[in-house]
Amino acid sequence: MTQTHRIAILIPLAIGASAVACTIIIRALAVIATVNFVRHERRIGRAGVSFWIDGSIVALAMSVALVAHLIEIACWAVLFVVCGEFPEFGTAYYHSAVNYTTLGYGDVIMTPSWRMLGPLEAANGMLMFGVSTAIIFAVLQGLIRTRFADLRD
Repeated sequence: MTQTHRIAILIPLAIGASAVACTIIIRALAVIATVNFVRHERRIGRAGVSFWIDGSIVALAMSVALVAHLIEIACWAVLFVVCGEFPEFGTAYYHSAVNYTTLGYGDVIMTPSWRMLGPLEAANGMLMFGVSTAIIFAVLQGLIRTRFADLRD
């Protein structure tokens, strides 16, 4: 006979919403910083000048996205520690990274009372990776347009 545990839903989702809100704010700041940086590079005439400069612009945009993801993972890890799921931040961060990236090793699991935070974080991570992909694509598209603007005339 298998034992089943009752999995709480409403309270973890309500509390997890705070982490989702934090990640949205962090992602918005990363997008704003990236857009402002690319606009600045275009305004001063550096964007579209050479392959290496354009490559540097894209690399910086990707780096901003990665740092934002790492901070967002940390927000979830802090929530896990505050909820009492993990006694130390390192384990909480590892578990958070596995959830956020939808990797799902399953070697570290949460108690049934907080288990719903895992799928919520995975959905949040997928959405944030989608936003990162969109902004990097927009940066690339803008650089291509700048580089080949003279061909349209």
